[in-house]
Amino acid sequence: MEVVLDQNDAAQWTYRGEGAINLVLAYSGSSPAFIGKVLRIQKVARNKSKPDKSLTALALHERLVWKEIEDIVSAPTRELAGHKFLEHVISPLLGSKYVDVGKRVMVSREFLESVEKNVLSQRPAWRVDAAKVDTRCDSVLLLSDHSIFPSGIHEGEHCLCVEIKPKCGFLPISEFIGEGNCIKRSVSRYKMHQALKLHGGEISSFSEYDPIDLFSGVKDRIHKSINDLLSSPQNNFRVFLDGSLIFGTLGGIADSTNSVILEGFEDALKDVILGDHGLRTESFIQLIAETIYTSGVMDRLIELQKLENLDIEGAIHAYYNIICEPCKVCRELGEEKVPHKYTTLHSISLDESLKIVKNFLIGTTAKDCSLMMSFKPRKGVSESPYDSVYLKSTRQTFDYKVCFIDLDLKPFESMQEYYEKDKKIVSCYTRMVKSKQEVE
Repeated sequence: MEVVLDQNDAAQWTYRGEGAINLVLAYSGSSPAFIGKVLRIQKVARNKSKPDKSLTALALHERLVWKEIEDIVSAPTRELAGHKFLEHVISPLLGSKYVDVGKRVMVSREFLESVEKNVLSQRPAWRVDAAKVDTRCDSVLLLSDHSIFPSGIHEGEHCLCVEIKPKCGFLPISEFIGEGNCIKRSVSRYKMHQALKLHGGEISSFSEYDPIDLFSGVKDRIHKSINDLLSSPQNNFRVFLDGSLIFGTLGGIADSTNSVILEGFEDALKDVILGDHGLRTESFIQLIAETIYTSGVMDRLIELQKLENLDIEGAIHAYYNIICEPCKVCRELGEEKVPHKYTTLHSISLDESLKIVKNFLIGTTAKDCSLMMSFKPRKGVSESPYDSVYLKSTRQTFDYKVCFIDLDLKPFESMQEYYEKDKKIVSCYTRMVKSKQEVE
């Protein structure tokens, strides 16, 4: 008989965090079916001007993009299409070892309503203002809790988990990038986006973190990137101990790390990382950097990101080919000023246009996911089914596991929004650089 989570079950699910699309709850009850699991519950914007399409099947153009995968095209709701996208597209590309496809679990409306009330006080205010639980859904996604090991933690053992939102790890080289936007070829998207976020009041100061360092494959640069994330985590870096948050924020944006926060973090590490007080945080940074360097997981992710090889400035033309409308981008330039490279894009076949947009959407998913790395100190020399990493500074060996999460199907209809946001990011950064030069 299929399990249906009802109102009486809501109290056993506690707030773990949230992103723009989903609320994440961890199980705190005693049912063997849910111990070590989390739920991803879909949210809906409070101020949507258009009817929400999350509970309807994919629209015509989107079905064209994914026409080669029947399970996605025939899914009765967008929610289920996203699950099939994870199963049939992302998991084979990243590797099933690194992707938790999860399974759908039926829920009642009363369960969702109760969950929303229960976690309201723990959610960041701006997240509450922006979105609520979508109580029209009849199912949610059940996943493993990747902040702990599947076997759980036995007495005297502890699990340390790091969640990183890496963002885009390469500089675009697309020929379709306009002359006025050439800054994109030398400054990472993340660094430029910081200017727009600061201008909009989303952050209070710039982060020194640069994804190009994290993806570089150079140990010193990877080490620097982790140190920069620790100094300014924003919503890109969290650390859990035995499933409980010890660094960063749940669903919000953390300010720059001060000495009090660092002192507390140093103390929290004592049960997992050996060493004198004052040295454990540095060993922690070395552990993360060494794991990223030796595991090669970032190489897998960047391959997916680079599927978006034409940049939005190229992909947007393919989008207009698909919807069979005059290209607004070319129209804004004026007929006489449209570069030949853009007109060439408008002469390609429909299948070529579909491939460009499909790859762009997959790449965008890969640029917006999170990486979960969990560590458990290995006891003795016993064999383990997990990969391991040796931390030289503490002479410890750690079992570790890696999983990518938040690999959502990006909406086809958002292509115009991606293009407009790209323009805003580049424009804001360019203005900031110009004003700095004028001051100097």
